[in-house]
Amino acid sequence: MKVVLIDDERLALNYLEKMLQGNEELEIVKMYSDPIQAIEEIQQIKPEMVFLDVEMPVMTGIEAAEQILTLLPDVHIVFVTAYEGYAIKAFELNALDYVLKPARRERLQKTLMRIQKEKAEMVKESSPVPYRKICCFRSLHLESSERGTETFRWRTTKAQELFAYLIHRRGQPVRKDVLLDLFWTDVEWKKGYAHLYTTVYQIRKTLDKLGVELKLTNCEDGYLLEMNDVSLDVEDWEKRLRQAPPITKETIQEHLNLVELYRGDYLAEYDYLWAESERQRLRADWYHHAAQVAKFLVETNEFAKAMAVYLRMQQIAPHQEELFFYMMKLYDAVGDREAVEGQYVRLTQMLREEVETTPQEVVQNWYKQWKNNR
Repeated sequence: MKVVLIDDERLALNYLEKMLQGNEELEIVKMYSDPIQAIEEIQQIKPEMVFLDVEMPVMTGIEAAEQILTLLPDVHIVFVTAYEGYAIKAFELNALDYVLKPARRERLQKTLMRIQKEKAEMVKESSPVPYRKICCFRSLHLESSERGTETFRWRTTKAQELFAYLIHRRGQPVRKDVLLDLFWTDVEWKKGYAHLYTTVYQIRKTLDKLGVELKLTNCEDGYLLEMNDVSLDVEDWEKRLRQAPPITKETIQEHLNLVELYRGDYLAEYDYLWAESERQRLRADWYHHAAQVAKFLVETNEFAKAMAVYLRMQQIAPHQEELFFYMMKLYDAVGDREAVEGQYVRLTQMLREEVETTPQEVVQNWYKQWKNNR
């Protein structure tokens, strides 16, 4: 395994070289005290493993690692640091490993064992069929007809949210300073960049491990997420909705399928403020379409199917008074007296608890008339 060592202190370089010498599995091909020079030459050397000092004056090890991984995505990064503070907390879950100075042979041997273990796991978990679909309705997960459904296993919630945001801004360059303002507002800018670089590193490693053929590249002073041939359930659903034919007896099943494909609000399981406007837009489009479908079913006396659609709408929009009213009328049409009363009671309770008001006058009058007729 070809190895490169990078540390601005010559004594530290020599010491690390000494600790690694004698290991038949390693070949130290180059040592650098200047990380910029290392980055310039690393594509020609093509090492399989890089030992990086974290604290360097010209460029931090985290910044260097981010650039190295852009050039060589499969290289193993091992951070070497004399500090047991934020650096370890930030990198131990994202880098292949971290080693405290002064590095000992026994500790370095554990690093090599981790590499062997990771390689074995990658071979074991590798699949000839990559994931081709990412889903954002309700939760963020993967789907494949061959491999089924799988959730992303993120080490940190920040990595999960950053990836979700890059999906949200797919195909558009996103500046690094924008990401810092959004995700690391209260962190000093140098540490913020360090957190950003390692989080991007973790995202890339996670996508590679899962076999998701997205491409996260550096773009000017930011990042660009390219979807390649990976589809997104939100885009697919919107496209089908725009291309759907008018609602008729012949096409009603297609429209019912569109209602069901909306599995929940956009990223509903996560409290991301930046996703709220998109969440409301998609919900409004779905609600308008579902209401048209339900109306058509009522007009064609398909009451059971209409009730199923309205119940689905209540799950997505539980505070819409009109849905309770529609359900009351439908239950009346099929002669279910208890269900009518149940809907009115739930509506009254919901309005009292949520907005401290009572049902609209038209609803109250209808209900009183219905009770008098009964």
